[in-house]
Amino acid sequence: MRELRNNFIIVALASILGWSSVFADHGPFQNFFGDYIGETAYEVDGVEYKRDLSASISPVEDGFNVAWKTTTHKPGSKPKEKSYSIDFVSTDREHVYSSAMKADLFGGREALDPMQGDPYVWAKVSEDVLTVYALLVTDDGGYEMLVYKRTLTVDGLDLEFTRLRDNEPLREINAKLIKR
Repeated sequence: MRELRNNFIIVALASILGWSSVFADHGPFQNFFGDYIGETAYEVDGVEYKRDLSASISPVEDGFNVAWKTTTHKPGSKPKEKSYSIDFVSTDREHVYSSAMKADLFGGREALDPMQGDPYVWAKVSEDVLTVYALLVTDDGGYEMLVYKRTLTVDGLDLEFTRLRDNEPLREINAKLIKR
């Protein structure tokens, strides 16, 4: 009886203090939570590029956030850095998540509009694979698709990045990211 009362007190305190996320089941994506770092090298038109990579996957209300940064090193040039952070929220489809990249008129979160030049981004979780898709409608009405496939490993994540334009591969990058 005492243990039941103590558990009730802990749950009540967590609720009052806003700690409910500590006890929440974050869904099939919770195994991906953490910070990861890595690097890779690839060649474009005979020039070798090196890229530093980092990613962070964390819980947010009703979903999860994927944040990542790449720093590209090209011989003779300053490093070029890009970073992204996207919240994903549940949809009516199991293991499929919509991006929540902007606020609507009422403060709710929603996806961007690809017909306005913005990417349409979504994610899916399939066992030990978290895949993020970004679809862009090009000015001529074609499309560009970015696919970030992150597979859990013993040490962290294997990343497979693919960039397509009108179904033609433009770039493929593979990397191993170690969990910090």
